[in-house]
Amino acid sequence: MGWWHPERTRKRRLNSRVTRLAGFVVLALALAGCSTDTKFERMGFKEIKTEQGMDILHLWQGAWIALLVTGAVTWALIIGVPIWFRRRSDDEIPVQTRYNLPIEIFYTIFPIVMVVAFFSQTVRVQDEVMKLDPNPDVVVQVVGQKWTWTFNYPDSVDTPEGTNAYVASQGDTFPQLVIPVDQIVEFDLHSPDVIHSFGVPAFAMRMDVVPGNNNKFQIRATETGTFDGKCYELCGAYHSRMLFTVKVVTQAEYDAFLAELAADPDNHVSKKPVQGGVYSDELITEDGGVHQ
Repeated sequence: MGWWHPERTRKRRLNSRVTRLAGFVVLALALAGCSTDTKFERMGFKEIKTEQGMDILHLWQGAWIALLVTGAVTWALIIGVPIWFRRRSDDEIPVQTRYNLPIEIFYTIFPIVMVVAFFSQTVRVQDEVMKLDPNPDVVVQVVGQKWTWTFNYPDSVDTPEGTNAYVASQGDTFPQLVIPVDQIVEFDLHSPDVIHSFGVPAFAMRMDVVPGNNNKFQIRATETGTFDGKCYELCGAYHSRMLFTVKVVTQAEYDAFLAELAADPDNHVSKKPVQGGVYSDELITEDGGVHQ
């Protein structure tokens, strides 16, 4: 009977249950990061429709898995240590551990390793998604102004009135941006007034539109469809109206869209990109500017 001890048996069972539970949690989280079919697996992200957005999603998933595993281990230690090392009887004094140098070194080094890992992965993904192809297939000059959007397609049409096709709102409608699927599209961002922020949740990308600082980024859409976009910067009284849609179409549909704009030169063609909104009391000048 010396080989069997009820207290040791209970401890083994408890350890076995905790180990199985931790293994199940880690396995479930790892499997969740292998697919993007459900919102749970995307960790709250919308469905991603660009190559660059998938890089961001994978970083997000990896960060959540690492944080949840770390949290599970931390809670296991918080709850488990008082159970595993509790006093067994009134006459027993648990082993006291002080100044454990290996543990103190681990507690110091491991958080530093985690921070370095998170930082390095973030920089890697940032460099990847911000990479600019010198010869994009399509360039769209996006102008955010109080309080709507203008989308320019420079050198996209050839008419006597000009070579720039554009879509602008008069403030009473939400403009639509049209881009082709499976093509590298560059967004050049401009603002004539205050700071705005151009973002499309389905692309997992957003960027500030800063006066005097023309930011840009590129995406490659992987699926056709219509997606919502908006301004992510509180830019003024009518910030809530700075909504737009993005329609990703085939190349043939994109060419037909440009031809449709070229067929209406009075409203959709200018010599240079339009750098301001078109409201009811404003007109576009020949060089693409706006005057009262």
